[in-house]
Amino acid sequence: MPPKTAKQAPAAHAADSHDLIRVHGARVNNLKDVSIELPKRRLTVFTGVSGSGKSSLVFSTIAAESQRLINETYSAFVQGFMPSLARPEVDVLEGLTTAIIVDQQRMGSDPRSTVGTATDANAMLRILFSRLGTPHIGSPQAFSFNVASISGAGAVTLEKGGQKFKERREFSITGGMCARCEGRGSVNDIDLTQLYDESKSLNEGAITIPGYSMDGWYGRIFSGSGFFDMDKPVRKFTKKQLFDLLYKEPTKIKVEGINLTYEGLVPKIQKSMLSKDVDSLQSHVRAFVERAVTFQTCPECDGTRLSELARSSKVKGVSIADACAMQISDLAEWVRGVRDRSVAPLLEKLGHTLDSFVEIGLGYLSLDRPAGTLSGGEAQRTKMIRHLGSSLTDVTYVFDEPTIGLHPHDIERMNNLLLRLRDKGNTVLVVEHKPETIAIADHVVDLGPGAGTGGGEVCFEGTVDGLRASTTVTGRHFDDRTVLKDDVRTPTGALEVRGASTHNLRDVDVDIPLGVLVVVTGVAGSGKSSLIHGSVEGREGVVVVDQTPIRGSRRSNPATYTGLLEPIRKAFAKANGVKPALFSANSEGACPACNGAGVIYMDLGIMATMETTCEECEGRRFQASVLEYKFGGRNISEVLAMPVAEAEEFFANGEAATPAAYRILDRLEDVGLGYLTLGQPLTTLSGGERQRLKLATHMGEKGGIYVLDEPTTGLHLADVEQLLGLLDRLVESGKSVIVIEHHQAVMAHADWIIDLGPGAGHDGGRIVFEGTPTDLVKNRKTLTGEHLATYVGV
Repeated sequence: MPPKTAKQAPAAHAADSHDLIRVHGARVNNLKDVSIELPKRRLTVFTGVSGSGKSSLVFSTIAAESQRLINETYSAFVQGFMPSLARPEVDVLEGLTTAIIVDQQRMGSDPRSTVGTATDANAMLRILFSRLGTPHIGSPQAFSFNVASISGAGAVTLEKGGQKFKERREFSITGGMCARCEGRGSVNDIDLTQLYDESKSLNEGAITIPGYSMDGWYGRIFSGSGFFDMDKPVRKFTKKQLFDLLYKEPTKIKVEGINLTYEGLVPKIQKSMLSKDVDSLQSHVRAFVERAVTFQTCPECDGTRLSELARSSKVKGVSIADACAMQISDLAEWVRGVRDRSVAPLLEKLGHTLDSFVEIGLGYLSLDRPAGTLSGGEAQRTKMIRHLGSSLTDVTYVFDEPTIGLHPHDIERMNNLLLRLRDKGNTVLVVEHKPETIAIADHVVDLGPGAGTGGGEVCFEGTVDGLRASTTVTGRHFDDRTVLKDDVRTPTGALEVRGASTHNLRDVDVDIPLGVLVVVTGVAGSGKSSLIHGSVEGREGVVVVDQTPIRGSRRSNPATYTGLLEPIRKAFAKANGVKPALFSANSEGACPACNGAGVIYMDLGIMATMETTCEECEGRRFQASVLEYKFGGRNISEVLAMPVAEAEEFFANGEAATPAAYRILDRLEDVGLGYLTLGQPLTTLSGGERQRLKLATHMGEKGGIYVLDEPTTGLHLADVEQLLGLLDRLVESGKSVIVIEHHQAVMAHADWIIDLGPGAGHDGGRIVFEGTPTDLVKNRKTLTGEHLATYVGV
């Protein structure tokens, strides 16, 4: 008999060998030749101190290259309409799959953009009402506040059988836009006295609108128009001249041989400033708009944005305006009650979308909520909705701190969603600081050891247990728990809030203690921000540091953003007897070859724009003659290359002592940004670094009450300790600090806690607890109390 042979295992298929995403030699931003291998179809969490290089590795390297390769599959014609992406600085990137990025970028701040329009829920509702609404008023666009009703008539020339003849035609489009507010829900009234000083002439600077200087193009347009005398005070203008200044329709004019368009100030402001969300404007422009323009709810549509005709059509006694104003959890119930076989697939899809909102913890929103008012965390979770029911597998999902803005009670729900995406066969990459989310990872990559130039290296790669046992900053702080205070500070007074009813608040009365650290907490959507921003912000002496991201171009840097460059320029100018403008790379001192950018950009059409270091200034941004001027033995380029900590010493004493610069640098050091260089472009800063830069800037404002909205956003566990020290120093210096926060370490460190709830939306809006953290833990009757007790181990 032939001998028995053991059964041989089938050879592995070549296609199954690609189970890793391989990154070798990544050098984007501060990454130092990073090489890692990430398992596919697993949940990998990237952690490390703020500014350690997490986003550079995940977003700017892995996700960016995936998107670039996908874009290259399109024709050159189509690529011309897409953003051109440069190949990241990396030697090898293998095993990439299609990347879907769900980041913290705020949603479009267009005044007409709402939660409903951003998620397609509105589009489905419009079809539903166009099919089932009574009376029937028209197609889905009859229910759209972005479509105006128009009609027209005229003659058209037709040719039939070799003969031409004219025929009268009429057309009409029924849209749902409110004619009064043009679909914005609010109308504005401009205070003309804020636009100009009538005692001055235009040449003397009568126009007080930001940016309307008579030295630039606006001055040329006004003087070249010939509509008025530039040297006559505005109060002496005739009615026609004043009308032309304020309201004249766009008119073609010729100035110095160039064809230009003149337009009155009011329509110009409405197009350039009032057509945008106020919060998206630059600070000085926003201050002008808030001073010169009053906004009020549109009296014709009552803020619904819809025409009376659109509101007249109803399904089961509910108009589309009523449906959009409902809390989404209630709207989902209403949709389940609508039964009609003719629209059954639509109802199923709409119901699934609305249920996804509830599942992801956003059931307290309404579809008519302006998209620009969503926080970074809410915007990120709203973008997640379209992926929850997706049939795609083997996709790489990339998340940027998905737990931002979430109460500990809601984090478990977010964790389950991340695990569900993984279990469908997807690769999930998450940048995260919260230990609750790091704990569910299959694979952890810890970057560091420090931030900025002190980071950019892989300190640990492996399991969560391995991270705990490691000696990295994250490993050491992973199980840190802030203990409850034995003694709390005694308040010096109280800020009274009476009958607060903003959004979902229910006539809330509360006394907020002053002279201590107060934490306002509660589940997402419980009314925390409504209470503080609706009833505390705007009072005298209140300085608010909210969640709006700081804006800045590649020319902006910490020195320009904080106002630090101003005293430095003046000090250089005084020491050398020249103009301060010479020491600005955006003004007279700029290198003429690169216009002060330090790099020269070359547009290569469909390919990524190339940038090369300017050969003239070698990236220093200034003219050679400017660099000859010294202050304290350093030129302006060398000063801007200094880290904050070194610059603080430089300007503290000796011949370079500059008190105004030192004060700003001391605040930057205080918030933990001592490693940043003064001239580092804002576009290269991480989210946590931007948040702290903003905090440092606001600390210079005069006010006795500081309101901080989730200051732990983007902060590592180790950075939170430094933040708590900063909050203590603020209180000890005589300030009152009010923090809207979910982080248990900040709650445990508070002197007084105000807990809102018990739920979100119409289930919240009430004060469920006021007192010390110790009492909250003993009480344990609220969700916050339960989670804080678990956190401190009581």
